[in-house]
Amino acid sequence: MNRDDSIFVAGHRGMVGSALVRNLRRRGYANLLLPSRDELDLTRQDAVMGFFARERPKIVLMAAAKVGGIHANNTYSGEFIYQNLIITTHLIEAARQSGTERLLFLGSSCIYPKHAPQPMPEDCLLSSPLEPTNEAYAIAKIAGLKLCQYYRRQYGLLFHSLMPTNLYGPGDNYHPENSHVLPALIRRFHEAREDGSREVVVWGSGNVRREFLHVDDLADACHFLLQTEDPPDWINVGSGVDLTIRELAELVKGVVGFEGDLTFDTSKPDGTPRKLLDVSRLSDLGWRATTALRAGLESTYRAFQKELADSRVRAE
Repeated sequence: MNRDDSIFVAGHRGMVGSALVRNLRRRGYANLLLPSRDELDLTRQDAVMGFFARERPKIVLMAAAKVGGIHANNTYSGEFIYQNLIITTHLIEAARQSGTERLLFLGSSCIYPKHAPQPMPEDCLLSSPLEPTNEAYAIAKIAGLKLCQYYRRQYGLLFHSLMPTNLYGPGDNYHPENSHVLPALIRRFHEAREDGSREVVVWGSGNVRREFLHVDDLADACHFLLQTEDPPDWINVGSGVDLTIRELAELVKGVVGFEGDLTFDTSKPDGTPRKLLDVSRLSDLGWRATTALRAGLESTYRAFQKELADSRVRAE
């Protein structure tokens, strides 16, 4: 990558895309292509093809996706698979046709089987069934990963993928039902503290384990990987550390300052029992996460409070 390369960040207004933009601008990359949703509808093939034909980006970072937690994935599975498939195929094929030199596709750790070995290595992909509650999203992400792999094989293009663990940070989606677990907990504890509630209820048993990575660490890993001359077709990125949802809830409770009780609704689904990525491949290349979870949660909560004060909280 050179400082004057034209770089298209697809999904630049989301949590991941905005972190990529912050990282690139801090490093001096000025030629960023950042069309608004009104200017470029990624679900329309003609619009995507026209944009690539005009702009011919040298590098494409694919952070655009329809995302959500267990409830959203389970409830809107048709929307999740359809929208993610068409966004992915439109972007990757347009990049191929327009001569894009390098494309980095961002997937998700949910691509791996429900009962994958822990920590989950890259080569356990497609070795057994997926977690049913997010199968639709996972299949779309697997399709994107495989499209990059096969285009690289057939056309010699440097299209490759990065599979992040659960992400959090500024600009997250705080929808009361459709968000991921960590922003949902931040909002729930904050509102309970503000309302003087005596209890916060968390979905599931609290016993499943999850790994979390600050989105700014992900952006740094993306830049690192883009400097790698011959990267793997796909590679995991995470913190390498996990904890139970109960431990996470207690941590968020302390950061927010909620002093009431914490209970768990075991009638709600837990999802995959454990999701810890094997990050040894990326570590061997020389990259490791640097943001401790407690410090990351504190900065994220401060960002949430500022977004709330400025009426900018995402709740999609």
